[in-house]
Amino acid sequence: VQNPAGQVLLGERCNRPAQGCWFVPGGRVLKNESLAKAFLRLTAAELGVAMPITAAILQGPYDHFYTDSVFDEQVSTHYIAIAYRLCLDQASAVADLSELPKQQHDRYRWFSLDELRADTAVHPNTQAYFLKD
Repeated sequence: VQNPAGQVLLGERCNRPAQGCWFVPGGRVLKNESLAKAFLRLTAAELGVAMPITAAILQGPYDHFYTDSVFDEQVSTHYIAIAYRLCLDQASAVADLSELPKQQHDRYRWFSLDELRADTAVHPNTQAYFLKD
């Protein structure tokens, strides 16, 4: 999610994998769920407002490798992430960060692209989405 100032919304993950790192909002596509329905569900769950996939720009697939998993610290994980960029017309769409859902992220923050790329607390998988900008 990018605001009109070009800043990117990241959340500090409270669950494995990537626990304790700043990460983009997102989630899994469920069995028998279309991408369009998953996008509505995930934006509602992660941003507090359902947004259609047609409002986003497909960035492409990315490999995500982790040494742990949601199930166990000793079990590694490999995800194929399908990244979308959602550019907000107005900052008010997710202006009150304290009101965002807390199931996946303890807190949220807007990062400039330079901050996102330089901050070692931002997970490398998140930084990879913004290498070409």
